[in-house]
Amino acid sequence: MSKQTHSFQAEVAQLLHLVTHSLYSNQEIFLRELISNASDACDKLRFEALNDNDLYEDAPNLEVRVAFDKDAKTLTITDNGIGMSQQEAIDHLGTIAKSGTKDFMGKLSGDQKTTASEQGQLIGQFGVGFYSGFIVADKITVESRRAGLPAQEGVRWISGGTGDFEVETITRPERGTSIILHLRDDAEEFLNAWKIKSIIGKYSDHISLPILMAKEEWKEGELINPADENGGRQPGGMVKTGEWETVNKASALWTRPKKDITEEQYQDFYKAISHDHENPLTWSHNRVEGNTEYTQLLYVPAKAPFDLWNRDKKAGVKLYVKRVFIMDDAEALMPTYLRFVKGVIDSSDLPLNVSRELLQESRDVRAIREGSTKRVLGMLEDLAKHDRHTAGEGADGVTDVVSDEDKAKEGKYTAFYAEFGAVLKEGLGEDFGNRERLAKLLRFASTQSDAVTVSFADYKARMKDGQDAIYYITADTLAAAKNSPQLEVFKKKGIEVLLMTDRVDEWALNYLQDFDGTPLQSVAKGAVDLGKLQDEAEKKAAEEAAEAFKPLLAKLKEALKDKADDVRATTRLVDSPACLVVQDDGMSTQLARMLKQAGQQAPESKPVLEVNPDHALVKKLDGSVHFHDLAHILFDQALLAEGGLPEDPAAYVKRVNALLA
Repeated sequence: MSKQTHSFQAEVAQLLHLVTHSLYSNQEIFLRELISNASDACDKLRFEALNDNDLYEDAPNLEVRVAFDKDAKTLTITDNGIGMSQQEAIDHLGTIAKSGTKDFMGKLSGDQKTTASEQGQLIGQFGVGFYSGFIVADKITVESRRAGLPAQEGVRWISGGTGDFEVETITRPERGTSIILHLRDDAEEFLNAWKIKSIIGKYSDHISLPILMAKEEWKEGELINPADENGGRQPGGMVKTGEWETVNKASALWTRPKKDITEEQYQDFYKAISHDHENPLTWSHNRVEGNTEYTQLLYVPAKAPFDLWNRDKKAGVKLYVKRVFIMDDAEALMPTYLRFVKGVIDSSDLPLNVSRELLQESRDVRAIREGSTKRVLGMLEDLAKHDRHTAGEGADGVTDVVSDEDKAKEGKYTAFYAEFGAVLKEGLGEDFGNRERLAKLLRFASTQSDAVTVSFADYKARMKDGQDAIYYITADTLAAAKNSPQLEVFKKKGIEVLLMTDRVDEWALNYLQDFDGTPLQSVAKGAVDLGKLQDEAEKKAAEEAAEAFKPLLAKLKEALKDKADDVRATTRLVDSPACLVVQDDGMSTQLARMLKQAGQQAPESKPVLEVNPDHALVKKLDGSVHFHDLAHILFDQALLAEGGLPEDPAAYVKRVNALLA
C-alpha cells in the first residue's frame, strides 16, 4: 500500500512547536515518558489477554527493550505490548483525544513564567508523553502491530515534528511497538549506554517489567605490533556481546520490603506515576492482612493540580490485582474528597476481570476504601500533630529534643491545608463515619489570627468562661468577614469568632452542628444570645430599648415589607446602624448568592433587618420626612456591608443623592 499523508490536529501542531522550540532544560524526561508508555502498552495487553490468551501469540514474556545505533544516530524503544493498528496509529499519534486539551494548551503556552521543566511535566500529566520524543529527535519513526492482527497488517508512522505525518502498511512479525528516534546533533549524549542506564535507574527503576539493553563488555584494543607485547595497543572500548541484560530491578516498588526502599526511590516513583515535578509531602506504604489482603502505597502531593476542581477529570489511585495492572483512576478505592491522593493499591482478593461497575458493589472494595481512607487521614493527623512542634525549654527548665524526622514535618500541614483544605471540607458531607476526625483537621482564620491555622480545638481552649458556643461567620473574603457589622459585639467583649471564607464552608457546616459537644453558632443566624457573657444590666437595658423602640420597628417593618422578613432591635451592633441576619433554620444570604451565581435555584427567603437603637442614623429616623428613603437606604447599606448588592442599585443611588443634595 502506498504512503498516506495526514495532518496533525491543530492542538498537536501547536504542542509540537512548543516541544521542539522550548523544552531543553530537562531533556531526559523523554525517555521516562516513552518507557512509561511502553510499560502501559504491556499492561493493556496483559489485561486484554485475561479474556483472550491468544493475544500473547508466541511471546508470553512482556518486556521493554532500549537500543541505540551511534552510526545511524538512532535510539529505539521497543515493547511487545498491545501494539496499534493503522487507524489507532493515526488516531493516537495525530490527535490529543483528551478532555481538558484546551486547558492543557493554555497552561503550556499561556504563562510565560512556566519553565520548560514544568512544561515537560505537563506533557506527561496530560497523557501525551509520546510527543516528548521531539525534545531530542528531528524525526520519529513508529513501527507497530496490534496483538491478534496478522503480520501483514503492521503500520509505519513517520513525522518530522511539523504539520504532517505519513503512514503506510508494513509486515511486522512481532506484535507491539518500536519507537525510533532520529536524534538531533545536540542530543548525541543519549547514544551512550551509561547515560541511558542512569536515566532508567532514576525514573523507571520501579517498573515491574524488565527493561533490557544490549550487554556490553570492555575489550582491549589490538596490539600495535603483534610481535611486541610492550609496543602498545590501539584504544580499547565497550563492545556488545550479543546478549541482553535487565537494567532495572524489574519488580514493582510497592512489593519490595520498606527497608529496601530509599526515600529517593519513593519520591521518584511518585513523580513517575503522578507526573508531578515536586516531591510528595508525605506517603504511607503498608501491607494489610486479614479478611481482605492488599498492599497500599499512598502519596499526598505538595501542590494541588490545576484541574483539582474539574468535575470531568477522573481521579483515584492505580489498581493492581496480584501485580497485574487493572486500571488507572480507580475512583471506588478513594472517596471523592481525597481525590488529590496518588498511589497504588494491589489487591490479593479481587478478580482479575474486575470492572468499574463491579468495583462499586464489591465488599472487598469497600474494605479497601475504608482502610485507605483511614490511612490517609492518619498521615494528615501525623503532619498536623507535628505542624507547630518546636524545640524549646519546658516549665521544668529542660529543653525538649526534637528528632530530625519530627523537624522535617514542621509546617507541612499548613502547606497541605493551603492547597487542599477546601477539598477536605467536602468530607463533612460525604464521609459520616470519619466526620469527627475530619473536624479535628480543619483550620480557619479568626478574629485573633489572619493565618488559616486555628483549629476547633484551639478555639475551644481559648473560650471565655461562660461561653457555650463556637462562633463563626462565613463571607466571600477575609476582609469582608473581618469587617462585618455582625462581629461588633463579639469584638467589644473579646470573644473570638472563626472567619470562614471558602465557598464550600456554607455547605460543609450544614453537616457539622457541634465539635466535641460544643455547638457551632453562626453569628449571622438568629438573634444574638451571648448567654452568661452578657450581664443582667445589659440584658435589662436591651429589653427596655426594644420596648421603647416598638413603634419605630413597626413603621420600619411596614416600609420594608417587600424586602425584610422582620425588623428588630439588636445588641450585636456597636458602631453600625444595621445588619442583616437570617432565621436559625434559614439559608444564609451568602449561600443564596452563591447558588444563584452557579445558575441554581435558591429558595426565596427574606432576611431579618436588625437595627442598633443607639445609632444616630436610627434615632434620626423617628419623625423624619425622609423616613421611607432612609429605611430603604438602611436596608441596602446593610446588604452592601455583607457583600451583597441592592436589588435596584439605581434607586439606591437616587435616594442617597436626594438626601445629600
